[in-house]
Parts: sequence; C-alpha cells; structure tokens
Amino acid sequence: MGDYYTDPVVYLFGIEWLAFNLANIFMVTVSLTIVFFVLFFMSRTIKMYPSGAQNALEYLIQFIKNIISSAMDWKQGQHFVVLGVTIILYVFVSNMAGIPFEFAQWTDEGKIVWWKSPTADPMLTLSLAAMVILMTHYYGLKLKGPKEYGKDYFRPVFFLFPFKIIEDFSNTITLGMRLYGNVYAKEVLMVMLVGLGTTSVLWGIGAFVPMVVWQVFGTFIGALQAFIFCMLTMVYMSHKVSEDH
Repeated sequence: MGDYYTDPVVYLFGIEWLAFNLANIFMVTVSLTIVFFVLFFMSRTIKMYPSGAQNALEYLIQFIKNIISSAMDWKQGQHFVVLGVTIILYVFVSNMAGIPFEFAQWTDEGKIVWWKSPTADPMLTLSLAAMVILMTHYYGLKLKGPKEYGKDYFRPVFFLFPFKIIEDFSNTITLGMRLYGNVYAKEVLMVMLVGLGTTSVLWGIGAFVPMVVWQVFGTFIGALQAFIFCMLTMVYMSHKVSEDH
C-alpha cells in the first residue's frame, strides 16, 4: 500500500476537465444536510415568546442583521439575511467537520480521506468564493438595473474600469484562499498530532494535551473564518448594490 494521500476522482464521460472529487462531494453533502436539519429543528415550532432552539436561531438572525447593517444600508441589506445565515452556518459546519475525527481508507493508490473539513480543499473554497462574487453581480444588476450598474465600473473616473475588473478576480482569489489556508493549516497540524500520538503509548500520553488544546483552538479558528467569510461576502455585496458605490 502507498503511504501518501490520494483523491477519489471520477471523470464524467471520460473528460479530464470534468473531474469530480467524490470525497469532497460526500463532505459537502454531509455539511449541507447538517445545516438543513439544524435550521429545520430550530424553526419547526415558532412561538410568540421564543425559547430554546428558537431563541438561538433568533440570536443568529440578529447577528447576521448586525453584520449586514455594518456593511450597507438596510434598504438593500434586508434582501441578504437568508444568504448570510446560510453562508455562516455552512462554512462553520464545514470548518468543524474535521475536528472531532478523520475517516480514511487505505488503497493500493494511497490514503483516501473521506471524512474531513471540505473547506480544507482549495477548489471548494475558490468555487464558493466565485459563487459569492457572481451573486454580487446578479444582485447588483437586479437592484440597480443594467445601466446604472454598468456605470459603476467607470466611477468616479473612467480609467478605473480595468482596475475594477481586476478587483473582482482578486476578491475571488483572496476570499477563497484565506478560508482554505486557515482551515488547511488546522487540519495538517491535527493530523500531525494524531500521527505522533499513535506512534507509541508514551507519545500518545504526551500528545493528548496538545491535541485537546489544538481542537479548542481549531474550533475558534473555524468559527472566526466563518464570520470573516460572511462579513466579506456582505462587504463585497455592498460594493455592488449600494447607491454610494
């Protein structure tokens, strides 16, 4: 057996650029399912005087409203509450997935990690960032109209047009790679501590405390990166939909 990592990739219709990583698809599906059921059970019994899970959901919605209000006027921002809740929960759950355990399978080709944080893969985080940037264009066109939206690329002076095009690409890369870099670093150090702890009983005892500490710190990193991703999403959205941009 190999001693290196490999990805379970399939090529749709045998075309190389139509490659799908089955481990990523599996973990994305798991994360989406968790988010769906969390929101479902938190909102299934809506009461006039909330308590328990409904209280937590309302606190989360208010938290998202505060993020949106800090980035743009509420007149435009009210359209993005559901988007903000979805993004922050999905990114948070994805970041947390690799903290409690890792599920891997050894094959002749190498080690396939099936259970991990999907946001530790650059293709997934860049795809998520690209989706966010495309949505900012969509809502910019929808809320401001094509003519007014097109003029924004030439304001305040016309020669800023190429720089604003570059800004869209740079925002996509930085938004995706920031999330990937932080989560990947968390995953790598966790794997190293687990590997150290399984070499012998003595190393297992010595690695236990650092592993617990890093799991706590990894939870903080995952929560912080979910907040940053949601905040930057709303900032980029405000650049496209606000009247003063």
